[in-house]
Amino acid sequence: MRSTPWASLLAALACLSACKHVDPMLVRADGSSTVYPLTEAAAEEFGRTNPNARVTVGISGTGGGFKKLCAGETDVHGASRPITPAELELCRKSGIAFIEVPIAYDGIVVAVHPNNTWATSITTAELARLWAPEAQGRITRWSQIREGWPDREIHLYGAGVDSGTYDYFTEAILHREHASRGDYTSSEDDNLLVQGVAGDELALAFFGIAYYEANRSKLRALAVDDGRADNGDGPIAPSTESVQRGTYQPLSRPVFLYVARGSLDRPAVAAFVQRCLDSSPRLSREVGFVPLPALAYALAMARVGARRTGTLFAGTSSAVGLPIEELLAREQANTGS
Repeated sequence: MRSTPWASLLAALACLSACKHVDPMLVRADGSSTVYPLTEAAAEEFGRTNPNARVTVGISGTGGGFKKLCAGETDVHGASRPITPAELELCRKSGIAFIEVPIAYDGIVVAVHPNNTWATSITTAELARLWAPEAQGRITRWSQIREGWPDREIHLYGAGVDSGTYDYFTEAILHREHASRGDYTSSEDDNLLVQGVAGDELALAFFGIAYYEANRSKLRALAVDDGRADNGDGPIAPSTESVQRGTYQPLSRPVFLYVARGSLDRPAVAAFVQRCLDSSPRLSREVGFVPLPALAYALAMARVGARRTGTLFAGTSSAVGLPIEELLAREQANTGS
């Protein structure tokens, strides 16, 4: 199809918008509230050793953050899931190339109030029945989830629809990404979900493990049983060890940084991304994530150094259970670098 003058003008305007001058010492980060503690910790360390640089870190959710990245409004985007086909197309239309950088493993915790004395574990089948779209307005009491649990209301809290945690949870539990009941208290800010459960003994919520680790005294995590014969022995509690071993399934996942290719031409951005990768094995543990294998960080650094754009996931969605280091090694072998 031949380009029209109007199409050429619109493309030029988009490029001008995306490529407008930005302070070379400014790093604009945004995205997932799940990834925020790691990005914020890296920004604080970076600021101490680079006093002339300024890093801003916002929380727009994974989906909201991708919109900003693809509009050229941010340099670094924290994401709790891989980029989707629709987001790929949005970046393509805006002329924004990006580098996808796996940064840590995360677990999604199913949490209740400490005064909840009846629920110590939950199955993925029970979670699916509770969170399915058809459960809206129908499954509203604890006794409807499991026989023997009290005939009391259940109050649900969970990630908002712009959150990658929502996308991953719905794919992993319901096998239908972005589909769930809508009658729950939602937020892209995990701190608000923690506050909700901490103040409500009838609550149940899901959010990233880093927020659970930071609020253990206010919450209790349920062990999850997905019914797999190789998933240990019965329900598995979320922990650094169970996420790292791969036994906390299906609620373990990689999290990412997406870096605008053009932004790496600014020394402050390049140095910040380097700091993120260098410090992630240590900072991941400090903020409640699980570090990737050392090989994965080395391969991710090679990806950044080669300015290798695009996604390892070929536009797929949540990609439950994919081994990051194997994907990175395969890509490096295919490109011969």
